Amino acid sequence: MLLTQKDAPLMDALKDHLMNRVVRFDVPGHKGGRGNRELADFLGDRCVQIDVNSMKNLDNLCHPVSVLRDAQQLAAEAFGAANAFFIINGATGASQAMIMSVCKSGDKLIMPRNVHRSAINALVVNGAIPVYVDPGENKELGIPLGMSVEAVERAILENPDAKAVLVNNPTYYGVCPDIRRIAKLAHEHGMLLLADEAHGTHFYFGENLPCSAMAAGADMASVSIHKTGGSLTQSAMLLCADSVNADYVRQVINLTQTTSASYLLMVSLDIARRNLAMNGREMYRKAVQYVDYAREEINRIGGYYVYGDELCNGDSFYAFDRTKLSIHTRNTGLAGIEVYDLLRDEYGIQIEFGDIGNILAIVTAGDRALEIERLISALS
Repeated sequence: MLLTQKDAPLMDALKDHLMNRVVRFDVPGHKGGRGNRELADFLGDRCVQIDVNSMKNLDNLCHPVSVLRDAQQLAAEAFGAANAFFIINGATGASQAMIMSVCKSGDKLIMPRNVHRSAINALVVNGAIPVYVDPGENKELGIPLGMSVEAVERAILENPDAKAVLVNNPTYYGVCPDIRRIAKLAHEHGMLLLADEAHGTHFYFGENLPCSAMAAGADMASVSIHKTGGSLTQSAMLLCADSVNADYVRQVINLTQTTSASYLLMVSLDIARRNLAMNGREMYRKAVQYVDYAREEINRIGGYYVYGDELCNGDSFYAFDRTKLSIHTRNTGLAGIEVYDLLRDEYGIQIEFGDIGNILAIVTAGDRALEIERLISALS
C-alpha cells in the first residue's frame, strides 16, 4: 500500500496490537499496567498499555523492516531527507551518532565554540579532534552569534584534512549562520556539512523562517522534534542526505542506542511528523503571530529589549528564528536569571532559560493568547 503524509503506520500498528488482546509473556514487567496499578493510574491506562517491547508486528528499531521502516521513510520525505532515523535519546543521541558516523579517532571536525555539550561528548568518546571557530558575539546583548563564512573558510584552509563542518542552526537564542554558503564551502573542499538543529524543527514546515539544513544542502542534521515539533520529551530524529551511507549510520546508532526502544517515544514521532506535514504551516504561522505581538507589547514596557531580525547582518547573524521570544533584561536592572526566578516563583510562569542578560520563552501553537498576555503582564 502506498503511504502518504496522512498516514501514521506505527500508530496504526499499535492500535491493532491493542485490539488483538495479546497475552503478555514478555517485558515490560508491569504487563500493561496490571503489575503496577499506581503507575497506570498516574499515567493513564492507554499509556502503559502501549508501553510494549519490540515484536514481529511492531518491528524493531535496531533493524526496521516494516512499520518502523515505513514511519521513518515518511519522516524522511516530510523533512526533505533521503533517510530519517528515530532517536529515543534526544538530539543528544542524534548529534553523537552524526559525529561518530563521520569522524574516527584523530579526525578533525570544524565546529563553533558554542556547540552543545553533546557534540563535545561525542569527541571525548570517539577521539576526534575539534577545530574551534569563534562565533563572535553581540556585545550589547551578551549572546554568541553564528560562525561567519570568512571564519569557516579560514578554518577549512588551515585544516584541509578535516572531515566535516558542524553548524548550529539555530543557536539557543535564534541566531542562524549563512548555512547555504557554509554548506557550499564545505563541499567544495571535500568536507561534509553537519547541522545541530535541536531548536530548528519548525524550519522545515513554517513559512518565512530561516533555511533548514537539508534544504541548504547539509549532509546530516540532528533535529529535536520534542522541542518545537510536538513529540514527547527525549524523542528526536537524525536526518541524512543521500551523500551518507545510511546502513553505516544505523550501525553507529546501534552502538549506543538502547535495544529496548520506547514505543511511546517512537509513536509520538510518527504522530508529530503527520501533524507537522498536515498542519505545520498553520501551527508556526500562529506561533510567529504570538511572538510578534509579544515582542511589540514587551518592548513598549521599557527596560526590556525583545530582539528580532533587525539585528541580522548578512553573515554571522544571517537570519533570525522568529518563533523565539528572546528578551534582553539588563536595562531593567535585573539579570536574566533573576527575571527567570521571579517569573517562576512570584508569577507561576516557567521560562525556558535565563542567563546573565537574557531570558528565552519558547512559544508554539500549543500556547494560548491568555498565557501570552499573562507573560506580558508579569514582565510589566
